[in-house]
Amino acid sequence: MAKKLVIVESPAKSKTINKILGKDYLVSSSMGHIVDLPKGRMGVDIEHDFEPEYVVIPERKKYLTKLKKEVKDKTELYLAPDPDREGEAMSWHLSRLLGKGKKVFRVSFDEITKNAVERAFKHPHKSIDINKVNAQQARRVLDRIVGYSLSPLLWRKVTRGLSAGRVQSVAVRLIVERERAIKAFVPQEYWDIVAHLTKKTKDERRSFTAKLDKIDGKDLELKTEKSANKAIEEIKKSEFVVSDIKESKRKRKPSAPFTTSMLQQDAFNKLRFPVNRTMRIAQTLYEGVDLDKGESVGLITYMRTDSVRISQDGQRAAKDYILKKFGREYYPIKPNEYKSKKRAQEAHEAIRPALPLKEPESLRRFLNPEQFKLYELIWNRFMASQMSPALTSLTQVDIKAGKYLFRASGTKVIFKGFMLVYSADDKRDPDERRREEWRMPALVVGEALNLLKLVHGQHFTKPLPRFSDASLVKELEENGIGRPSTYAPIIYTIILRNYVKRERGYLHPTELGEIVNDLLIEHFPKIIDAEFTANMEAELDNVESGKVKWVKVLRGFYDPFEKTLEKAKTAMESIKKIVVETKEICEECGRPMVIKWGRRGKFLSCSGFPK
Repeated sequence: MAKKLVIVESPAKSKTINKILGKDYLVSSSMGHIVDLPKGRMGVDIEHDFEPEYVVIPERKKYLTKLKKEVKDKTELYLAPDPDREGEAMSWHLSRLLGKGKKVFRVSFDEITKNAVERAFKHPHKSIDINKVNAQQARRVLDRIVGYSLSPLLWRKVTRGLSAGRVQSVAVRLIVERERAIKAFVPQEYWDIVAHLTKKTKDERRSFTAKLDKIDGKDLELKTEKSANKAIEEIKKSEFVVSDIKESKRKRKPSAPFTTSMLQQDAFNKLRFPVNRTMRIAQTLYEGVDLDKGESVGLITYMRTDSVRISQDGQRAAKDYILKKFGREYYPIKPNEYKSKKRAQEAHEAIRPALPLKEPESLRRFLNPEQFKLYELIWNRFMASQMSPALTSLTQVDIKAGKYLFRASGTKVIFKGFMLVYSADDKRDPDERRREEWRMPALVVGEALNLLKLVHGQHFTKPLPRFSDASLVKELEENGIGRPSTYAPIIYTIILRNYVKRERGYLHPTELGEIVNDLLIEHFPKIIDAEFTANMEAELDNVESGKVKWVKVLRGFYDPFEKTLEKAKTAMESIKKIVVETKEICEECGRPMVIKWGRRGKFLSCSGFPK
């Protein structure tokens, strides 16, 4: 009979941990949060220091009943939700509901492997980090205040069913502003000229291309076809002569292992996975996959992190693999270390394979295609991050044709280094990558060249592209908006609310999204300001570190917010009262049809409705 109860969030995680711990422990699942603020009302006592009203979630009552039965005859209770603020808050609620008269321990680990789990249970925490709990509590209460204040206002002014959120509204604003910048953009015409050249010697007739770079020492400006044709006529009369050759060697260092945002970006760019899909797959890899002989093991470390730190265990495993597989020259003199961004939670590791020696191909038969692709991406990125830099040689050739300067360049890989594992880790533009696909002939300064042909092409400047899942996550992170655990829910929510739609992988604002955005900017400019939202995230970090009290943070926010809210209740224009008449006739009663607003945008309605 097990004397110790372990509680985690999900059945998959409990199954993996149960196989590791054995018969002395009963591992059970809470199926996520059991306690939350009530539905249908704010559930926050603003007058009494924002005291939250926590209730058992109706759908979770049966799981709480089950846990109470399981803990009844146990002497020790181990709380093992995920190692973040939300997991800490979940542990706090569970300890209050189930911990009376028991020895309660908090257990946390970044990977669900035998060594990590056993080590964590040998050295459990005897208390819950109340600062983390307060940081999560402050976020939940703050978001509840904003949501339950702004949403009813939008119901009255636009239509029922709408919602507004502290962070989601900022994300919508970024998408709307980018869309408007695209529509306002005026393309500028420009032309380029490319020369196809060869050496004059008969034994070397390989052609290569050089692009016009400068005219009379000034940057290229060919804005019309007429100017391009004029330049071509002058160039044809000139001799092409090599004027300068520069050769340089360059080390290309590998990128850091994945953080949450970088995993989401890379998975979108390389695998076309939306961020929500990426996190769902990563969750299954973290919680555990069944391998040979009933072995269940977590294949990656915790996937919600903004740290690029790697544990010594991870470094040693990577070193052993690299030395054995590739040889000494592929491992650096000392292990690569990477610097996390400001305010990163360094208690976590980067996302890496929990068992680096398990190559992706060796696990293919145990994984579905999506899991395999994501595990391979994570494994490759991590292993490359621990390898030696690549060494490349860049040759740049300047070729003069009278007052016109053409430039050609080519890159040669001298030593592949980390690119042997992760050659797709390439941030260069396509033109630069193509230069590695050909080799320039040997040239010397002063050498004359043959001109095969001149090709000119028309181009237009382009606006910034619309946001994709990947680029929006990048923008949110760079602006300090949200945290690793919130990027995917933000995008999911704004699409669900019909403020944004995804078309061919890119995010477009809907008309409804634009209207709600404009109303909120006009009346709540501070709330949906990116800098304000980033500063609030920093304040929540200060709560977690114990530098500031959570109630003080909320009071500093709420007092000015309340005044703005009261003013907006009368000043905000009522969109729902705007009715546009049409020439359409209702086929039921013969009255004119009108355009009104609903939660899905504009719709055609009978002017006699609801009669």
